[in-house]
Amino acid sequence: MKKILVVDDDSAILEVVKLILEDNDYEVQTSANGDFLRSIEKNLPDLILLDVLLSGEDGRVIARKLKKNDKTSNIPIIMLSAHPNATTSVYEAGADDFVPKPFEIDTLLSVIARNLAV
Repeated sequence: MKKILVVDDDSAILEVVKLILEDNDYEVQTSANGDFLRSIEKNLPDLILLDVLLSGEDGRVIARKLKKNDKTSNIPIIMLSAHPNATTSVYEAGADDFVPKPFEIDTLLSVIARNLAV
C-alpha cells in the first residue's frame, strides 16, 4: 500500500482528501504545517501532496528543502494552490506536478497515480 503525506493548513481539505485517498487504498498521513519535516526521514512517504500557502510557511520553500535532502529528493511532490499564477513557481521550487484548487477528485487521483507510476 502506497503512503501519501498530505500537508495543508485547511483542516476540511485534510479531512476530505484523507477520506478520498483511503477509499482508494492509500495509506494517508496528514500535517497542518511544516512540522512534519522534523520526522519525515523516520517514516518516508511514497508521495507528498503539499499546499503552496501554509499558515506562516511557504510550501515552495518546503519543497526546495525536500528536493535538496538526499533522503527525500526522490519523493514526488504534488503542489496544490488556489492561486492561478502559482504554476510556474511550484515547478521552480522542485514540485513534480501541480493541481489547482478547487480540484476534481478524479483529476487529483489521476495525477497521484501518474506520479506514483514513475
